[in-house]
Amino acid sequence: MLIVLSPAKRLNEGPVDSLRGTTEPVFAEPALQLVEKLKKLSASKLRTLMGASTEIAALNHARFQAWEETPRKPAALLYDGEAYRKLDAPSLDADDRRFAQRHLRLLSGLYGVLRPYDLITPYRLEMGTRLPVGRAKDLYAFWGGRITAELADTARRNKDEVLLNLASEEYAKAIHPETLGVPVITPVFKERTAKGLRTVMVHAKHQRGAMARWIIQGRVLDADAIKTYEVDGYRFQPGESNGAEWLFAR
Repeated sequence: MLIVLSPAKRLNEGPVDSLRGTTEPVFAEPALQLVEKLKKLSASKLRTLMGASTEIAALNHARFQAWEETPRKPAALLYDGEAYRKLDAPSLDADDRRFAQRHLRLLSGLYGVLRPYDLITPYRLEMGTRLPVGRAKDLYAFWGGRITAELADTARRNKDEVLLNLASEEYAKAIHPETLGVPVITPVFKERTAKGLRTVMVHAKHQRGAMARWIIQGRVLDADAIKTYEVDGYRFQPGESNGAEWLFAR
């Protein structure tokens, strides 16, 4: 089973102890092409492009300008959003890290596809950003089929029989299921309320990270085993699930 997660806007840029087994991003050269494009933009233009605050635009302008001098960090330790708090990569042991490096992929607007222990530079660039690069009108067009091809190649090497989509809709749109070569299952996490089932986004993000951690620590490779997931009170709902979307509710 191959798992995909979205990146996070919030970053933890603090130092980490030296880790064995760090790697280089597979799409380092296309990422650098994007960085060179972004370096040419003023903080004001970045603000408009990203739809971000003046402070965030200024921070990322400074990041791009100092790109080569900035210390890098493993992706799963740099990302610090809600899903990554539940993934809790810093607490994974060496065997967990090896499993994650093989079976977990992080999607990225800047880097395309990352292994959790690929070394990356702090940045912010969402997949939905309308950044024109050459003939590509946006990042979806820039990455084209490269993300899917890399995931398909990884699945073939691993002999993974399914892709578990724990990414947000924005990032999942960068995957083309018709050329992936394996089926895609998307877990959906909802709360039962007096008005019926509803999604609480912060809880859904938590569960994406929690499920990824559960799979890593349990060395889960069989998709059907996901149906036994019962973390934080969530349980699989067979009557409200289908082949592509599996509902977990509490």
